[in-house]
Amino acid sequence: MQVIPRSFYERERVVVVARELLGKVVYTQFDGVVTGGIIVETEAYEGVTDRASHAYGSRRTPRTEVMYAVGGTAYVYLCYGIHSLFNVVTNKKDVPHAVLIRSIRPVAGFETMLARSGKKSMEKDFGNGPGKVSKILGIHFSHTGLDLTKKPSGKSVQGIWLEDDGREVVRGIIVAGPRIGVDYAGEDALLPYRFRMV
Repeated sequence: MQVIPRSFYERERVVVVARELLGKVVYTQFDGVVTGGIIVETEAYEGVTDRASHAYGSRRTPRTEVMYAVGGTAYVYLCYGIHSLFNVVTNKKDVPHAVLIRSIRPVAGFETMLARSGKKSMEKDFGNGPGKVSKILGIHFSHTGLDLTKKPSGKSVQGIWLEDDGREVVRGIIVAGPRIGVDYAGEDALLPYRFRMV
């Protein structure tokens, strides 16, 4: 498998990246344990012009500053003071586009993911929802800013990275629709920026 290069993330259209992330595999390594899952649902956020984006109107805060980093950087934020949500920064430096990873299908580190979830078995919706994604992969909001284009060089090194293992998403099984939980964004809430493999 090949670690996805920065050039994949630095492209101009965040919706293209969000769609093409489907079928890719996100991996984490924490405390020497690797976990991973196939990305099956994403949402695109188009920066300063997108009212659903944290960077709308060129907003820059200590939390959102990482959105202005180079494509291929992790943006992880705390939602409702409980859930860490994992996003992939896209586009060039100073263009704050990002893709939220909403759902995964586990492929590695099953026992660790079950332990993190507190469940005894992996049910159908085990990796559904961005809060669950971060929880079972061990991603915490303190991991914001990590470089997603570098695989950890040893078992003691922590990291998040994405790989392309050659899986092909068959044409016709991707569904696009409005994003979830962004009603405050007015007309932008209706944009078909959510992509799912079904």
